[in-house]
Amino acid sequence: MIKRLIPILVMLGMFSMMACEPNNPFNTVPAYDVEANLKIDNVKIAGYLDTARIDSLYRIHDPSGVVIILQKEGVGTRPTTNTVIYTDYTGYLFDKKIFETSIENVAREADIFNDKVIYAPFQFVFNTGTVIQGWDIAFRKLRPGSKAVFIIPSPWGYRDKEQNRIPANSVLIFKIDFLGID
Repeated sequence: MIKRLIPILVMLGMFSMMACEPNNPFNTVPAYDVEANLKIDNVKIAGYLDTARIDSLYRIHDPSGVVIILQKEGVGTRPTTNTVIYTDYTGYLFDKKIFETSIENVAREADIFNDKVIYAPFQFVFNTGTVIQGWDIAFRKLRPGSKAVFIIPSPWGYRDKEQNRIPANSVLIFKIDFLGID
C-alpha cells in the first residue's frame, strides 16, 4: 500500500512546485501596462515642462517618451554598447525632492547623506542593462562633456516598484554631468 502512495506523493509534490512557477497560467496579477503608464506619464511630463524653468540649448523628445533637455553640448563620439560612461548625477521627483546623487555636498544639503556611500562619479557599462532603461535611452543622444536633464517616464525607470525614496510609477528627473567615456 505504501509503495503505491510514494509515486502519487511524488507527483503531487511536483505539481505543487509547478504551481509556484513564475509563468503559472493561473497567476491573476495583472501585467505591467507600459502603454497605459506612458500615456499617464506623458501628460504629467507635458505639464511639468510647461511650468519648469530649465535653461537649455534644446530639447530632445525621444519616441520612447524620454525627454533630454540639453544644457551644454559635449564633443566627441556618442556612447555605443559596452562603452563605460562616467557621470555625476542628481535624481529627483517632480516635487524637486532629491532621492539620490553622486555628489556628496548635494546629498548633505538634501539630508540624504549616507556615510556608507562613496560619493564619486558614477560609472556604468552602456546599453547592457546595468542601469534603468531611461538612462540608456538618454545617454545614447549625448556626447561626453554634455550637461543635461533627463525626464524619464516610469516604464523606463522603476515601473510599479518602490525604490528607497522613490514611489511606484514615478517619473524620474536626473540632472546629468556627462564626464566622459572609455
